[in-house]
Amino acid sequence: MIALAHSVYFAFYLYLIMVFIQWLVATFSKANQPEAVPGKLSEDLSHDSFVFRAHRTFHNTLENSALFIGSVLFAFSLNYQSPLFAIAVWIYVFARLIHMALYYAIATEKNPSPRTYFFLIGLLANVFILVLIGIRLI
Repeated sequence: MIALAHSVYFAFYLYLIMVFIQWLVATFSKANQPEAVPGKLSEDLSHDSFVFRAHRTFHNTLENSALFIGSVLFAFSLNYQSPLFAIAVWIYVFARLIHMALYYAIATEKNPSPRTYFFLIGLLANVFILVLIGIRLI
């Protein structure tokens, strides 16, 4: 079980590194724009702009982080260790990584876009984590 717990810790660590990298990409891509104003994104930008996509990627991750981080830390506080929990955490992390890569790479206004499917995979993995925690509490 030690290796299993270590695997989840490593996945969680990678997730935090991913959030940090997204912050760096969003911050520096925007700061390098001519006449960039701190804290303000031009309303003229849309998905055809990498600056817009980097900003939205980071903010989308922040919007989803509270539930994931809270769920994982709650499971850690319960000393919850199971193969299903580890798999769900890794699925979430991979889904968010692919979501990030697609958001950076694809400029589309289409809905659903390819990244939507990975958002949904991550959401389902997180819901599964919550269900596992709920079962553990019963």
